Amino acid sequence: MLTAQRVIQELKKCGITHVVWLPDTETRFMYEALATDPQITLVPICREGEALGIALGLWLGGKEPAIIHQNTGFFESGDSVRGLGLDLQMPLLLIIGYRGWRRDAPIVDSAASYLEPILKAWGIDYHLVENDSDVEKVSLAHRQAKETGRPVAVLIGGEYR
Repeated sequence: MLTAQRVIQELKKCGITHVVWLPDTETRFMYEALATDPQITLVPICREGEALGIALGLWLGGKEPAIIHQNTGFFESGDSVRGLGLDLQMPLLLIIGYRGWRRDAPIVDSAASYLEPILKAWGIDYHLVENDSDVEKVSLAHRQAKETGRPVAVLIGGEYR
């Protein structure tokens, strides 16, 4: 099981100050947990393409943002990921909901089947988190982003509880 509180604890260990996010139907528990957390500011957006620009402004202002997207939202933000995250070498933690991903069954959702090939094509490293025992990969991805000066993704392969 993957609990929202455990992920939030890991974000705090990384020093994340803001989460830029357009919540989706699969992340209700994470949204509720972040909305009531006094240490991390939740920054709502209207479209996923806005997330990188807002995160860049926060980063330039000395804050430590992370972005939460569903895979379809990540696709929608592609030009911003390329132009801001990659071209400007922004060390950013991307948390991407892996909608349609299945460990033990064929993937039938195109949103899932395209995610990893797109990340690989763009040279974005990523780590899969399925349950609480995997959550330390959030800190690993955050360190990796800082060391490389590039976005690094955490793929959320399970629903939050």
